[in-house]
Amino acid sequence: MTDPRPTSAFHRANADPAKTDRLVAALDAQAANPGVRRLRAWAHERLAVRPGERALDVGAGTGSETRVLAAAVSPEGGAAGGSTGSAIGVEPHPGLRAVAERRTTEAGSPARFLDGDAQALPLPDGELDAVWCERVLQHLTDPAKAVAEMARVLRPGGRVALLDTDWSTFVLHPVAPDVRPALAAVVQGAAAQPEAGRSLAGWLVEAGLTVDTLGADVLLHDPHTVGGPILRGLGAAAVGRGLLTEEQRDRLYADLDAAAGHGAFHLSVTMFAAIAHRPR
Repeated sequence: MTDPRPTSAFHRANADPAKTDRLVAALDAQAANPGVRRLRAWAHERLAVRPGERALDVGAGTGSETRVLAAAVSPEGGAAGGSTGSAIGVEPHPGLRAVAERRTTEAGSPARFLDGDAQALPLPDGELDAVWCERVLQHLTDPAKAVAEMARVLRPGGRVALLDTDWSTFVLHPVAPDVRPALAAVVQGAAAQPEAGRSLAGWLVEAGLTVDTLGADVLLHDPHTVGGPILRGLGAAAVGRGLLTEEQRDRLYADLDAAAGHGAFHLSVTMFAAIAHRPR
């Protein structure tokens, strides 16, 4: 993806083979979150990919949703009893693309993967029936250009599903008042577009697409799995940037650990979805 911020490890320019396993673990943990699963199911139902259609997953990551699209366009028996479509995942990170290809082969899925940039998709105009793009736009310096590219490759009547996090909805409790501004600065500074979730409809309209429906879900994180590493990372980043002292960081950790011990811990962020189509 073009011109990445240095904070995003998902970009091709920042690709570090030593960190691929960490990225995969993060994506797998996110995929297991009940809120992510609910919003994905909601969006897939409304995108309504059908047998014989041509579908694209922009920023495919480990390929999980590319494989969902592939199953929809090429159901079992499709070759013999009906149309067989295609599902392609575009992923610029070579380590993630390799994982996606391996998992797809193991699953026996017909999904395929291409190296490519969300802001310059390697596909011709008006070729696709459906496009899926999840948690990619938050990482881009020019998300509007990426959405315009998705509109370009859609045929008239083609549909698109955008899903993204809105980091301004990040909620952590309990946090001392003197620590909150530092954590907010770190959280919102970790994405090129921290308010991507609330911006989806605007980007779609700007690209000439018609928004059909909007959805959202709150992603709750427990303190022992995803929550713990997130908090340690936030604390380390805040200290590294001079926003917190080590004493403040340690007090934050102690307060959150104590809250987790008696069920008073809270960590959440909201993810939004938008379904749209290209007018005929």
